[in-house]
Amino acid sequence: MCDTLVSITDEGVLFAKNSDRDPNEAQVPRWVPAADHPAGSRLRCTWIEIPQVPHTHAVLISQPWWMWGAEMGTNEHGLTIGNEAVFTHEPKGDTALLGMDLVRLGLERATGAEAAVEVIVTLLERHGQGGSASHEHPGFTYDNSFLIADPNGAIVLETAGRHWATEHVSGPGRSISNGLTIPGFAEAHRDRLRERVAACAARRAITEAGAAAAGGVGDLIATLSDHGTGAGPTWRLSNGALAAPCAHAGGVLTATQTTASWIADLRHRPHVWLSATSAPCTSLFMPTGLNGDFPDLGYASNRFDRSVRWWRHEMLHRLVMRDHTASLARIGGRLRGIQNAWLAEPPSIAEALTQADEFDSDAAAELAAATGPDRRPVWLGRLWKRWDRAARMVESTSLIVH
Repeated sequence: MCDTLVSITDEGVLFAKNSDRDPNEAQVPRWVPAADHPAGSRLRCTWIEIPQVPHTHAVLISQPWWMWGAEMGTNEHGLTIGNEAVFTHEPKGDTALLGMDLVRLGLERATGAEAAVEVIVTLLERHGQGGSASHEHPGFTYDNSFLIADPNGAIVLETAGRHWATEHVSGPGRSISNGLTIPGFAEAHRDRLRERVAACAARRAITEAGAAAAGGVGDLIATLSDHGTGAGPTWRLSNGALAAPCAHAGGVLTATQTTASWIADLRHRPHVWLSATSAPCTSLFMPTGLNGDFPDLGYASNRFDRSVRWWRHEMLHRLVMRDHTASLARIGGRLRGIQNAWLAEPPSIAEALTQADEFDSDAAAELAAATGPDRRPVWLGRLWKRWDRAARMVESTSLIVH
């Protein structure tokens, strides 16, 4: 599941997305340089091969560890795209392009929102969409919607199989979640039962209000970190804490959580603020430009790896989840202080990565030393112990307390 939003401000366009996926699915930002390709070249996407184009633009993407495509990204021209799983009654055919493949293809092949819509629609009609969208749950498939923004505006593109519809965003805010929203198209294609399980209406109410009111990056960080309660997450046996943008896993019907967050400030000179971690409520958003200086953050997988920033942050995140309210009361002031200092005077991405690692390490050590009772529901604690074992976190780090 996911939430994607755009704000049309007096100064220009702001874009934000939380990518919600399986709890152990590491997602790493990656810079892909522009490239020229020989005539007749072929491109291997996640599941299928398609013709390559003569030139691809440089892109900064947030990429689940096992797929070719991207959950969200911004290219060298400021074009920014995020997608959402949507549930329709269209039959699911053979493996084809994933929605995440279409995000990356749009970014690599277009310079603006209108052109990106054309790229995605053409590929959708030619190759279709489909195939497993989850490494942990191979049978999980879905259709996709997209929020496509550039410095001049934004477009919503919704799909059902090879059918599609668009809506130009008029402002001040627009969001999409895991349900179709374009009048007429939504009524014709939506699967209402799966939309209810996904709790997309509750999340979209929060994100659309946040998008409409946002005046800057700090406002969007607050919206992406919102639990819908004014405090910590509210847990439900069916879908965990999925009823708010800052999602935490725990449901028996769906166990998805926010595994990466992205904000693209397309005002003036476009740049990005990204977490490179799960759980925006425990994360620092780091600023980076689109000039190719983003560092190589290495290879990740669904197994704990202390060399990967995403997994290092999980040591902090999973300690916080034992008692979210008390943990954030202990470390939240320092987290907000660093973030506010960065918003006032952005550091380089290298400096931000160093400071973020230092904060995570110090905060995790403090929480581990102050171990209190696990205040989660018993069933929720058991689920997280199972995910920790699957990721080999219990054996890999002394900071995860059981």
